[in-house]
Amino acid sequence: MYLAKTPAIIQRLWPGYTWRIPTTERVLYLTFDDGPIPVVTPWVLDTLKQYHAKATFFCVGENVQRHPDIFQRILSEGHAVGNHTHQHLNGWKTDAAVYLNNVRQCAGLVPGNLFRPPYGRLRSEQAKALKKNYQIIMWDVLSGDFDRSIEPQKCLDNITRNSKPGSIVVLHDSLKAERNLRYALPALLDFFAGKEWRFEVFSV
Repeated sequence: MYLAKTPAIIQRLWPGYTWRIPTTERVLYLTFDDGPIPVVTPWVLDTLKQYHAKATFFCVGENVQRHPDIFQRILSEGHAVGNHTHQHLNGWKTDAAVYLNNVRQCAGLVPGNLFRPPYGRLRSEQAKALKKNYQIIMWDVLSGDFDRSIEPQKCLDNITRNSKPGSIVVLHDSLKAERNLRYALPALLDFFAGKEWRFEVFSV
C-alpha cells in the first residue's frame, strides 16, 4: 500500500523533513533511488541529457562500490547525489546504532548532506541524529514505478496528475522499476518540458 500523493497532514506532522520545495515557478525535482546499476542508470542519464534535465540520485553505498564508474558519470554530468544507506536498510526494523553506522559507511562513498531513508521509514531517534548532518529529503509524489502490478501509463499518471511547482518526485533506477521507468521517464520529461517546466537539483 502506498500513496501517489503524500497527504498534506503527513507533511505537517513531520515538518523537519523536506517534502517539496516552496515555489510558484514551474520546477520539478526528479529523484532516483537505489542505484547506481548497469544498464538502467546509464539509460536514465542518457534520457535526462536529451532534455537538459538535472536530477538527484539517492545512492546505495554497496552499489556505488560495485559501479564507481557509473557513480562518477552521475557527478560529472551535473546531477546531485544523496545518501540512501549502505545496504538499503529499513529504519523501522533496524537498531539505531546499526542504522547510523550504515549511513556513515555510505557517507564514505557518497558526499554531501542529502539523505533519504529507504522506504521512507525512519524512527525518531534515527532522524534526530541524522538531522545534525543531513537534510532529510522525502517526497510529495511517488511514481509507483517499483510496483510491477500497475501498467506503465498508471505510473506516468501518478506523476502528471499529482505534481505541482516544487514537487519532489520519486523514481527508481532499479531492475524492479525498469519496465515502468522506461515508459514513464521519457513521457514525463516530454510532458513537462512541453509546458516549459524545468528539472533541477536541490540547492544545499
